[in-house]
Amino acid sequence: MKKKLLAAALLAAVPIGAAQAMDVATFLAKADALQKKGMMALMSSDYKLLKNEVVAQSQVLRNERLAAQRAGRKPAYCPTAKSDLESGEILAAFRTIPAAQRPRIQVRDALRALLARKYPCRA
Repeated sequence: MKKKLLAAALLAAVPIGAAQAMDVATFLAKADALQKKGMMALMSSDYKLLKNEVVAQSQVLRNERLAAQRAGRKPAYCPTAKSDLESGEILAAFRTIPAAQRPRIQVRDALRALLARKYPCRA
């Protein structure tokens, strides 16, 4: 019963998070400002904001992947048993996006592209 309530709460929260999705330009601007703060960045509300953004969008992508698998479609990425991304890896991938395109690309889409490169699905 608790699992069903938790699942319902998560599903109800997804549209809210999706409506407030952050673009890559904003994400990188906040990340750069945090890096300048050094250790004090851990106390910043922007640190939690960026962390929560990555966690929330990763969960959305996981749900997309699982739904595609259940529907018999090829998912965007196929993670290994131990699949994790480090913050430096995420930032490096986001910085490869041309600056002119960053405001138009959502964090979720950039993460999806990174995951597809790192964990491609083998036929």
